[in-house]
Amino acid sequence: MITGMLWFDNNPKNTLTGKITEAAEYYRKKYGISPDLCLVNPGIFPAEGFHAGPILVRPLRSVLPDHLWIGVEEKLPTGTD
Repeated sequence: MITGMLWFDNNPKNTLTGKITEAAEYYRKKYGISPDLCLVNPGIFPAEGFHAGPILVRPLRSVLPDHLWIGVEEKLPTGTD
């Protein structure tokens, strides 16, 4: 993901999946497309290959705790390895 939306949620009562769902709903309303990737701080990352519904969740050290970087994964055109 090259561009995305930064989302802050420090509510300890909300689960990671809940935070991602809220951020995704806002993203859809604001940009008119559904996100498919969410980057989170490794300290809150539950497991490899974690999904929140249709959204793939990956760890990234540069994302601060309580923040989500959510957007659409950039896909390379076929044959451009």
